[in-house]
Amino acid sequence: MKINVAIVGLGFGAEFIPIYQRHPHTNMYAICQRNTEKLNEIGDAFGIEKRYNNIDDLLADPEVDAVHINSPIHNHAEQSLKALRAGKHVACTVPMATTVEECMEIVKACNETGKKYMMMETVVYSREFLFVKELYEKGELGKIQFLKASHQQDMDGWPGYWPGLPPMHYATHCVGPVSGLLKLEAEYVSCFGSGTIREELIPHYNSPFAIESAHIKFKNSDLSAYVYRSLFDTARQYRESFEVYGSQKSFEWPLIEGEDPVIHTAKKAEHEIPERVKVPDYAHYLPEEIQQFTTQGVYDLAENSHLSFVQGSGHGGSHPHMVHEFVSAIVEDRDPFPNAVQSANWTSVGILAHDSAMEGGKLKNLPDFGSL
Repeated sequence: MKINVAIVGLGFGAEFIPIYQRHPHTNMYAICQRNTEKLNEIGDAFGIEKRYNNIDDLLADPEVDAVHINSPIHNHAEQSLKALRAGKHVACTVPMATTVEECMEIVKACNETGKKYMMMETVVYSREFLFVKELYEKGELGKIQFLKASHQQDMDGWPGYWPGLPPMHYATHCVGPVSGLLKLEAEYVSCFGSGTIREELIPHYNSPFAIESAHIKFKNSDLSAYVYRSLFDTARQYRESFEVYGSQKSFEWPLIEGEDPVIHTAKKAEHEIPERVKVPDYAHYLPEEIQQFTTQGVYDLAENSHLSFVQGSGHGGSHPHMVHEFVSAIVEDRDPFPNAVQSANWTSVGILAHDSAMEGGKLKNLPDFGSL
């Protein structure tokens, strides 16, 4: 079975073209980009004949089975909804949407159309996450007691809608791993803002905070998680971390990029408790044709690297894993991970966390997306 895939947005989106070209179940059918020069440059480079300037024209093409959306954040919900209603399966880069209402609309559209939706959350397919998941499933961590994650980034100089963005409006990279490890559903959230970004950034979103830190309570679980985000005026090397504390072993992210993470093992002599570990690659989970993409991007030349790929240090080898999950879900007719309900929950945690911070930490309940 071959699925005709179309990619919308060719900045970060171009990273995925050769993965779809080589995946055994996909045909890299079409690309879509408003800028004609860029569209033709990418189309020529990768030998893709079907090219569209307009997503509506692309969605009218009956040959398109699935779309992978990599457009700016404020277009995600509108384009996902259009694609689902046009009868296409949808993969969309994070976050799912910018409002809780849009998240609800996408879940409803999936229920109405029977089409698959997957938010392409890189962290839950990173080699570090897959490593911790493997430890958990083998029982090595024991009972999980607490989860923690951070995403700190300096976004000065990023274009368009990024300046002044509320930190928690782009929170899925830290909400995803704490929710995703045990497939937990966030029930409510409380968040505090801290510090102040410079004056000229605040009016863009009326959001003053340099850092937002949130506690998440999970439904039908004794667990909670702590996540924090910064985007401007906070000195920190790029960090996209998550940490898991278990009764037998705990996993902690390194403080400096490039160092090895630490496993703490209970009941050892105090000086033997921590141990640095090498995280293996998980390319063997993938079809042979796309295994190479866990360790190299499309843009291997530094001057061609997309900023998100450089800062995110290659997103932990996640790109081919995400593609394989999305494609497999369509072929096997099952829900991808994360599916629409999970994606809505993770995205809404961040949206409601910012609302909570603006109201001094007020508890915010999440909708029950599974009942829509």
